Amino acid sequence: MTSTHRGTKHPLLRTFTSPSLWAVPAGLVTILALLLSLIYMGGILDPRGNMKHLPIGLVTEDRGAPGVPEPFGQGITAAIRTADPEQHVDWKPLSLSEARSQLASDKLFGALVIPPDFTARVVALSGPATARPRIEVLTNPGAGSLGSSLASTTMQQAAHAASARLGADLLGEHAGTGKTNPAAPTRLLLSDPVEVTVSVGHPIGTRSGLGLSAFYYALLLVLIGFLCAGIVSNGTDIGLGYAASDLGPLRTHRPLVAVSRRQAFAANSAFTAALSLVTSSILMAVTVGFLDMDAGHLPLLWVFSVCVTSAVGIGAQALTSALGALGQPVAMLVFIALALPSSGGTVPIQAVPGAYRFLAEFEPMRQVADGVRSILYFGARGDAGLTRAWAMTGTGLVAALVLGWAVTAFYDRKGLHRVAAGTR
Repeated sequence: MTSTHRGTKHPLLRTFTSPSLWAVPAGLVTILALLLSLIYMGGILDPRGNMKHLPIGLVTEDRGAPGVPEPFGQGITAAIRTADPEQHVDWKPLSLSEARSQLASDKLFGALVIPPDFTARVVALSGPATARPRIEVLTNPGAGSLGSSLASTTMQQAAHAASARLGADLLGEHAGTGKTNPAAPTRLLLSDPVEVTVSVGHPIGTRSGLGLSAFYYALLLVLIGFLCAGIVSNGTDIGLGYAASDLGPLRTHRPLVAVSRRQAFAANSAFTAALSLVTSSILMAVTVGFLDMDAGHLPLLWVFSVCVTSAVGIGAQALTSALGALGQPVAMLVFIALALPSSGGTVPIQAVPGAYRFLAEFEPMRQVADGVRSILYFGARGDAGLTRAWAMTGTGLVAALVLGWAVTAFYDRKGLHRVAAGTR
């Protein structure tokens, strides 16, 4: 005697061969894998090739020298500005005080400085010169290690190219005077007369991760806010009986407590905001207290951290309330996937493709990273990105509250409850 007819599928096998079960998850995972691959790798593979308008200061304080109609420094700065027809770099003519101010407010990735005695030292090369003319490269590690490195490399290349052009002119002038060829050491000196020095224009602390601590701190704030939203939402569903709790082999399911969608969103948002006080305190205690990260303006950093994690967490709650199961992957795309390559935290915004520069105008990670960078590296100056960070964080928080409240109120008004009418 047989208990089943030949050819009848096992119920488990029949379930998993039903497209209604696996088609949607498989499709979502496939789309996410495609999007994440394009988003993450597309933004980092060719920063130098995508570089546009990287802001670098160009300073000449050259006072000239007797008998020289025009200071050599002016000709060098003019040549540097016209040597980049594709405008990979935005050379900004500035005074030295302006350059240092903009380095200190995160407006420049570096500055190229021609000192006051440049022309005088060039003229002295024809005699028993004791010091070569000098061009100074000022870096800004607070702008990020890669951005500072790109700027430093660009400035050094420009300075060495200027030295070679100046050397060719000096050798040509020497030959035009009819004098005998200079000795080999002198000829070698004249062919590359300028000494290029590199120094830090706006120093940061030694325990700042080479300018990356601000990015990783901002990333932690966003991740904590995002994860907090998911944990709080799941915990609320378990506590109200909308979902079961599985802990290993233990499974519990509480009695259902029917609440409106708007009430659930309000409770989740309030709990998320309350937890942000705890998570921000722990983050600061670990990074600043235990790991000794260089940081100042600690009360401001704590308040900013609380506001950021609250805004991100409530934003994720709003998307989950509006989209249901799709809310979490959409929130991941908004707050994590699209935000990371457009944050300017590792690769500067000026060195990513245009689509990422567009996203950087409103993606939260860019605003958070700029705010944290201003607090940690630039004295909490508003013009270093902190003012915009506060404005965008506040705007995001208000938008999340309005979206979540409006959508859940609409669902409740239309009778789109999470449980059947008879069970309420």
